[in-house]
Amino acid sequence: MTAAKRQPVAQVQGARRIEGIRKQAIETGRNRLLVTSVVIAMAFAAIGVRLVDLTVFKAGGEPKVAHIEQSPAAPVGRADIVDRNGIVLATSLSTASLYADPASVLNAEEAADKLIQVLPALERGDVLAKIKSKGRFVWISRNLTPKQQYRVNRLGLPGFGFQRGERRVYPHGRLAAHVLGLTDVDGNGIAGMEMRFDQTLRAGNRLELALDLRIQAMLRQELAATMGEFRALGATGLVLDADSGEFVAMVSLPDFDPNDPATAGGDSAFNRATKGVYEMGSTFKLFTVAMALDSGTVSLESGYDASQPIQVSRFTIRDFHAKNRWLTVPEIIVYSSNIGAAKMAVDVGTRAQKDYLGRLGLLSPAAIELPEVGKPLTPRRWREINTMTIAYGHGIAVSPVQLTSGVAALVNGGTFVPSTLLKRRPGVPAPGRRVLSAETSEQIRGLMRLVVQTGTGRKAAVRGYAVGGKTGTADKLSGRGYRKNAIISSFVGAFPIDDPRYVVLVLIDEPKGNERTFNYATGGWVAAPAVGRIVNRMATLIGMAPKRKPEADPGQGLVIEARVAVMAAAPVTVPFVPPNAGVSVAAEDRMLKRVRAVLGSPRKTNRANDPGPPEQALATY
Repeated sequence: MTAAKRQPVAQVQGARRIEGIRKQAIETGRNRLLVTSVVIAMAFAAIGVRLVDLTVFKAGGEPKVAHIEQSPAAPVGRADIVDRNGIVLATSLSTASLYADPASVLNAEEAADKLIQVLPALERGDVLAKIKSKGRFVWISRNLTPKQQYRVNRLGLPGFGFQRGERRVYPHGRLAAHVLGLTDVDGNGIAGMEMRFDQTLRAGNRLELALDLRIQAMLRQELAATMGEFRALGATGLVLDADSGEFVAMVSLPDFDPNDPATAGGDSAFNRATKGVYEMGSTFKLFTVAMALDSGTVSLESGYDASQPIQVSRFTIRDFHAKNRWLTVPEIIVYSSNIGAAKMAVDVGTRAQKDYLGRLGLLSPAAIELPEVGKPLTPRRWREINTMTIAYGHGIAVSPVQLTSGVAALVNGGTFVPSTLLKRRPGVPAPGRRVLSAETSEQIRGLMRLVVQTGTGRKAAVRGYAVGGKTGTADKLSGRGYRKNAIISSFVGAFPIDDPRYVVLVLIDEPKGNERTFNYATGGWVAAPAVGRIVNRMATLIGMAPKRKPEADPGQGLVIEARVAVMAAAPVTVPFVPPNAGVSVAAEDRMLKRVRAVLGSPRKTNRANDPGPPEQALATY
């Protein structure tokens, strides 16, 4: 009985043990399945990360190659360069560049053949050498157009891919090339404003220049025409705001296309406006007369004996337009007398000459934003002979930018304003320092006007606009001496001369005379007419209306009697300039009174000799 009762109890306990074992097995299975799932998930995650790394990210500084699909676009960061009116001069476009992983290229020969069909600029040998190299990354072609990229994509070549970047584009090509400069294939500024403001542009800050693209284009056109007519080696031209010091135009020829760096070599890359330094010839006489007047050494009534050349040791100073007589200060400018200027400079003195030239920014490199700036050439020992030759622009070499800025100080009231290629902020006065008195500045403007009215610069005259200026012709330096029959011809002018807004310089490098100029290639024949055309066209562009047409006949002459002791009683004919022909009546009256005063009674200076017997009356050229 007892044994019979114990049997069911044992069965129950055994069943319970079996149920416990079953539950434990199920739980163990679940845990193992969870662990297995986690491991599998982690494995897939690792594979995914690796795939992303292979296809998107790069290691060792270069992208890894997995397929030909385009990688994500990189942001375009380099900012635009614009002119003073907001016209884009330089901008950046998003581009794609083709690269290859040589280890992933299946058939190098076939790939090279197909690539040169869609990219004809490539050389098969170069492409083949690159894709057979041992590295894992090599550039095939940079900065492709969208059409080129599409054609390469259609080839379906394994082992090739694209990387997004940016390409610098200059919409106006050669226009303003020397000012803008250019960038290399990696977008680094390597010349011009691109180089000077590389970090600014990389930071995304737009650069606003003082240039006016309209005037820039016109200036380049006129320079190219003049350079071609006179078969010149080169040319440069500048238009400067006389008050603000802003260069609204700067051209150097020959030039280059910054879109094609291959054109930026040799003489084409040389910026004659800032890097070139030249003996400027007679344009320097403006500085000589200005310092003599400002220091009180001479007055407009003073005069010098220019009847004989000056012999100093082995040097002889002569006049190209020799009058062989006594010359007044205005005549020294009008007839461009080397002899008169040399004697005047000696009266001023070497120390004072250096001081004035230094204050006018002519003895140190131009403080302009471009990295391409030339250093002036000055005498090692500044002796009296140097003082004399520098008086008429020989023995010292400066850049066209320096000359233009210096002349601006002579005509704007006597303030030297540092020149700039950046647009100044409206309402903010330009920095400057006084270098001449306002009275001296007014006298220089009057003399510059006479040069265009009656002297060597008459071909710069423009109907309706009062232009003043000075011609310059200088032998070209070569080693230790001068080259035969190689000259620099220039003209620097200002308009309107009674209250100048702009200073214009044209310099032609090695012009050759022609039949129209009677084989002359001097500043008066070559550069002065170009400045006249530039002023005429520029006035229209900036909306400067000409003065109303005079009632009198423009061909009428104004006769002024010459009663100077060195002159005969014959009258001097000065071309008639009507009161409204681009200069105020008051200014014209003051100018004519000075002419009458000068021609009436010249005053001898401490170096002037007796004038001698009367000679021929003043003539015009």
